[in-house]
Amino acid sequence: MKRKRIYSVMLLSYFVLIPSGIIGQEIQINGQVTTFDSIPLVGASIEAREAENTVFTDSLGYFSIESMADDKLIIKAKGFMSERIKIQGEQDYLNVNMKLKEGERNLELAIGPDGHIRDADKQKVSTINDRTVDFSMYSTIYDALRGRVAGVNIVGDIVYIRGQTTIGSGDAEALFVVDGIIVSKDVFSATPTSDIQNIRVLKGSSASIYGSRGGNGVIEVDTKRGKYK
Repeated sequence: MKRKRIYSVMLLSYFVLIPSGIIGQEIQINGQVTTFDSIPLVGASIEAREAENTVFTDSLGYFSIESMADDKLIIKAKGFMSERIKIQGEQDYLNVNMKLKEGERNLELAIGPDGHIRDADKQKVSTINDRTVDFSMYSTIYDALRGRVAGVNIVGDIVYIRGQTTIGSGDAEALFVVDGIIVSKDVFSATPTSDIQNIRVLKGSSASIYGSRGGNGVIEVDTKRGKYK
């Protein structure tokens, strides 16, 4: 009986000591930093606060950093909203999607000569954020969308966004938002192109602000008069 009690105490002590050995352990985190879900960010900084270590993303947005197992990573890039990520347990890979700040100055910081977007991807970003387009040149809002933004597929009056595997079913249709209000297809279709100020296409995590309804992507339209607000 005494041997059993001693064994139980030793076993309990062994399990209690394990977590204390993990705390403060150094690990390697790999990952990629992107924007608009698929465009790599070059030269974004990743700081491991407790490990006091900083690295920068390469030409494809990838990085590798040594951090503590319970560390916090801070990801920064000029023109973008900073991200703070708490390392969870044995997590060793991160995919971070940065959001672009509003304003022409921030757009310049993002895609200018010394920005974080590769030359091959600059046109994609400027197209998504272009507020200088005269949309009145298009006959319908669908014509304004067609061919302007990569990954958008239009069949009749149904809009699909790349990444959906159920094209042909209404369940895969993108969500329509005009001046911040979710609208029906009829309202969206009837929006005069002369009223359009800007069009944005949201995919993946960018569309998550609309919850499950944004699961198939979101088409956001801002009108000049904001008449739907």
